[in-house]
Amino acid sequence: MHLNEAILCATAPSASGSGPGTLSLHDIQTGTSLASWKQSSSSTHCTAVVQSRDGQGGYMLAAQQDKSIMNVYNFQKDQLALKIVLPEKLSAIAVDPRGKYCAGATAQGRIFLWETASGIMYNSWDAHYRQINVLRFTHDAAALIAGSEDSGVSIWSIPRLLDDTLQNELPTPYCNLTDHTLPVTDIVCGVGFFPSCRILTASIDHTVKLWDSASKSLLTTFYFPQPISCVAWDVSERLFFAASADGSVHQVNLFRQREDRFSRAAMEAVGGAGVGDVIRINDTDPAAARKRLISVGEAVTTLAISLTSSMLLAGTATGLVHIYDIASHQLLRTLSSHKGMQITYLATMLRPPDLIGHVSLSLTASGAGDAKESIPARPVAPFQRIRDAKTREAHEVSLFLPQVQATTSASFGYSRQELIKDHAYFVKPSAVGPEATGVSLQTRVTELEGEVARLKEQLGKARGINDVMWETVVQRLVAEGKEKKPESGVSIDEDGAEQSEGGRRRKRNRT
Repeated sequence: MHLNEAILCATAPSASGSGPGTLSLHDIQTGTSLASWKQSSSSTHCTAVVQSRDGQGGYMLAAQQDKSIMNVYNFQKDQLALKIVLPEKLSAIAVDPRGKYCAGATAQGRIFLWETASGIMYNSWDAHYRQINVLRFTHDAAALIAGSEDSGVSIWSIPRLLDDTLQNELPTPYCNLTDHTLPVTDIVCGVGFFPSCRILTASIDHTVKLWDSASKSLLTTFYFPQPISCVAWDVSERLFFAASADGSVHQVNLFRQREDRFSRAAMEAVGGAGVGDVIRINDTDPAAARKRLISVGEAVTTLAISLTSSMLLAGTATGLVHIYDIASHQLLRTLSSHKGMQITYLATMLRPPDLIGHVSLSLTASGAGDAKESIPARPVAPFQRIRDAKTREAHEVSLFLPQVQATTSASFGYSRQELIKDHAYFVKPSAVGPEATGVSLQTRVTELEGEVARLKEQLGKARGINDVMWETVVQRLVAEGKEKKPESGVSIDEDGAEQSEGGRRRKRNRT
């Protein structure tokens, strides 16, 4: 099966200034451009996407790096769909996988939480005392994770942030991860439901740390020779890639091969020993580390892994997107259409069925207009800039139900009359007239009377057998009793001697 996988790429002007950035969608196999959305310049971690699913079209959010504006795009049009004025300029944004909530962070360490369909601000609070660099939702949208310049990582429970009874209280985090010593640059959440998932955090203190959110503890620390700017985690959580500003991309395997006591090859997990477990990437085995090193040659700003986990995508500060084969580390192709810009966001996704200029075969094949009309766009309302309790209590969120095509009788050649006829054949008796019904009932009564007579006859036979058995047993017991009674009897003859019925005589003891 061939997957129509695409690359979503966001660019921003470089330091030299080369015009506004764009959002682009490319084919991952050929690198050709599928669609482009202009008038967007978002910095790192300031772009989010919600894919088209469940009969609803997706959208893209891009917080502008030079103003407190958020641009909203959808896949059905190549123009700006909505421009949202924000309360502050955002340094990081995140959207949950279902596209229900959007979180934004500021340079002052404040986090806002909005509902995208209504635009209502559910909560806003001071999470850190310095700039927040990255925000991430867990895969089940149950928690929000923030990484800051103050070297701290905080985890917040979404149900507590949405609870109406806690709106007048200061939000408290689920936990704080404080083992980093320098600003946090990237966060990746593992698969699974919160809090059973694991978390990877990268920092410019040369480390990538693996955390267990259930126990709120540090599992392993990976120490690198350079500061880490971004990470990408395989969906199976067997390995991850860590990139630095000097163009080095390290592959770190979370498993290793060893020999058991029977000299057989076996696999075991790497790390997990806790705070004291520090794995130095280049010090353990330099030769093996070189085999797992990809030299891009320029500063890497973002990483992504394909849906099939076979290709690694590396975006650079010069606008190039390099695609590598993970198994061999061979460079497959390079996308140079954004040369001169800075790649700030990379993500892989299936080609949207409602993409502008493309018609999905799963939809109507009559035309692109019909295809776009069959998938409504997800609602995105302007975000509130202050918290309003009255609006929150009175708001109503509209929901789009997936369209179900009505099946007509002509579509499968089964009319209503035939359905009623077949139903009558399987459910109703074969004879439906009143006379036939009376005859069938009389026949049934006769059968039941005959069955009752047979059962009475069998019952009489069983009683006769029981009586015979009873009489036989009683007679046998009476006969045995009579045989035992003469043996115990004793008589006295004329001489005064005792004589038993068996003929034996005993003399009386004379005194």
